[in-house]
Amino acid sequence: MIAITSSKILQGPSPMSSSFPPVIHLLAPSSVPADLGVARRGVQRLQQLGCDVRHAGVLERTMQRFAGSDLERAADINQLATSAELPDLALAVRGGYGASRLLAMLDYPALAERLRAQCLPLVGYSDFTALQMALYSQAGLITLGGPMLTDFGAATPSIFSWERFWAALSQVQPELAWRPVSQPAAGLDLQGPLWGGNLAMLCSLLGTPYFPAIEDGLLFLEDVGEAPYRIERLLYQLLWSGVLDRQQAVILGDFTDCSGGPRDQGYGLSDALAQFRRHCPIPVIDGLPFGHDRDKATLPFGAPGHLWTAGDQVCLSFHGHPRLARPFAPPLPSADPA
Repeated sequence: MIAITSSKILQGPSPMSSSFPPVIHLLAPSSVPADLGVARRGVQRLQQLGCDVRHAGVLERTMQRFAGSDLERAADINQLATSAELPDLALAVRGGYGASRLLAMLDYPALAERLRAQCLPLVGYSDFTALQMALYSQAGLITLGGPMLTDFGAATPSIFSWERFWAALSQVQPELAWRPVSQPAAGLDLQGPLWGGNLAMLCSLLGTPYFPAIEDGLLFLEDVGEAPYRIERLLYQLLWSGVLDRQQAVILGDFTDCSGGPRDQGYGLSDALAQFRRHCPIPVIDGLPFGHDRDKATLPFGAPGHLWTAGDQVCLSFHGHPRLARPFAPPLPSADPA
């Protein structure tokens, strides 16, 4: 069992004393919500806190499996560069698939010019990783991997995810600590760009202009629904392509529903990861609370990070990421919205 702690939880004004709930703009770059009721509940939960949730019409939009046509979904992102007034936060509705179809349709120079100056936080994970990679490689924009609207609309949302989300958006240098399954070498102390996300999405963009050239990075990885042999194969792809030779550490998050089947004859995820460790030339740290499990941290794509060990814990901090102009640290609403 992985014990998760945090040495800096929500240092900032309480929501009761804060009169500045953020304006939240919804983005739906990928699939339609699997359960529209969950997405609507996420909106209502944010509204309970006084947040002004805008662009909620994307919840109702659909074309096949996608949350609208490619043109509509790309336009949603490009409009951030031309809007008369930007929101405080842009939040993805859900993942799934569809972001990769938009990468060649985005106006990267305009987005870079507008969003670098404003430091708008854009938050999502899973399929959203493709957009994070493209925005960083083509526009130099730092984004955030973290909970999406449907996470906040769950029947019982994770308090951990909620607190770490607002901490990342409000604190100058958030810090997270956890106990890994496999203890790394004592004295680990690394600093470099913190980046990563969904393993399959990262590997899907290798060899394209959208894969960022990051040196001396701290690379975090997660995935969902992949068989162990596929996880091993994707990790080999990062290794043999030379990506890992240019990093300082790999930080493994959650690999959800990645168990083996009858044909694997006992071979499972632990075997795949052990094989990877034997060949990886850099430290491999496990247990990071990030991915498709219920509890997930909010982490930057491209901001300066610091990874170190303290006793039996691994600690991770970052800074220089987009934040809210005015800190907001609300408690999770105790009751479901009416």
